[in-house]
Amino acid sequence: MPTEKVVPSSATKSRTPRATVKFVPELVYFEPGALDYPKGKQIMAWVKAQGIEHQMTTSHNRITNFPGETEVEQYRIAKRTLVVGVRKTLKFDQSKPSAEYAIPIGTGCIGHCHYCYLQTTLGAKPYIRVYVNTDDVWSAAKRYIEEGKPEVTRFEASCTSDPLSIEHITGSLSELIEKMAQEEFGRLRFVTKYHHVEPLLDLHHNRRTDVRFSVNADDVIRQFEPGTSRFEERIEAAGKIARAGYPLGFIIAPIYWYNGWEEGYRTLIKRLAESLPEEAKRDLTFELIQHRYTKTAKSVIEKRYPKSKLEMKEEERKYKWGRWGQGKYVYPDEKAGALKTLISEQIYEHFPTSRILYFT
Repeated sequence: MPTEKVVPSSATKSRTPRATVKFVPELVYFEPGALDYPKGKQIMAWVKAQGIEHQMTTSHNRITNFPGETEVEQYRIAKRTLVVGVRKTLKFDQSKPSAEYAIPIGTGCIGHCHYCYLQTTLGAKPYIRVYVNTDDVWSAAKRYIEEGKPEVTRFEASCTSDPLSIEHITGSLSELIEKMAQEEFGRLRFVTKYHHVEPLLDLHHNRRTDVRFSVNADDVIRQFEPGTSRFEERIEAAGKIARAGYPLGFIIAPIYWYNGWEEGYRTLIKRLAESLPEEAKRDLTFELIQHRYTKTAKSVIEKRYPKSKLEMKEEERKYKWGRWGQGKYVYPDEKAGALKTLISEQIYEHFPTSRILYFT
C-alpha cells in the first residue's frame, strides 16, 4: 500500500518548540469521518485560522516518509505533525497503579523528554493524534463507572499523551472534567509538564479531577526534558490549580541516580515547599517513579537523541518483568531503596500532611 509523504512548509528544518509558547503543528491530517463531528469542524476552523497546512488522509497508518536526512530530523518533523481522527477502540486499557483505566482522548506528546516510555509505546508513530468522537469515549467511561459501583472508578487521561499541551486545540480535557464533576462514582486524573492551565481554572470540577504536575531535580529537567515548561512555570501553574479548588499532586519521575542526586532531590522538595502558596500545600499527593527503560526504548532513544547523557547500562540495573510480558531495567534494590528513603523523608519533612501514593 502506498504511503503519504509528509512535507511541512518548513521542509526538513524543524526545531524543538519552546514550551512557553503553545503548541502549533506544522502540518495537520484529518482522517475519514473526522469532519463529521463538531470537534473535527472546530479543529479545522482553528487550523485554517492559524494558516496551517492541512490535508486529508485515509488512515494515520499511511502517514510515513517524514522528510529529513537523518532519523533525528525525521523524528522532529513527526513530532510537529497533528492527526485528527475518530477513536474506534472503546475498550479502555488498564492504568495501574495511578487509576483503573486509561481514558483515550489523544496519543503522542509534544515534549522531547529523552527517557519517555512513549519511545516504546508509540515507536514509529511519534506524531500527535487527537480524537473527535469524545462523546463515544465518554459513553464508554460511563459504562465502566456503572459496572464499578459502588466502588469509585478512576480514569487516567495522560497515559499516552500530555492532554494539557493540546487543550487549546481540542478542549477535550475541559469536557471530561465537567462531565466527571457529575459522577459520584467516577474520578479523573491527569499529569502534565506544561503550565497552560487557564482553560481549566473556571470549570465546574466538583473536586473530582486530580491535577498532577511532573517535577524533577533541576539537573534532570535541564538535561533530559527539552520542549517542556520550566520548573518555575509548572509550580506557578500548580498554585493556580490549587486556588481553583482542584485536588493537587506531584509526580517525581523519573527519579534518576546521578552524581549529586541527594542534593538535587533535597533541593527539589525544598523549592516546592518555598514556592507553593499555602492553599496548595493542603492534602498534597506524591507519586514516585524510578527511572526505567526497555531494550526497545534504549535503541530508539539512542537514535533519536544521540547526544543524550541518559545513563542506560544494563550491568548496573535490575531486570524486572512487566505485566505485558516485556521486561524493563530498573535500579537494583539497594539504589531504589536509597532513592525512596531520601525522597520520602524530604516530602514528609516539608509536607507533613501529604500522602505518598506509591513508589515504583
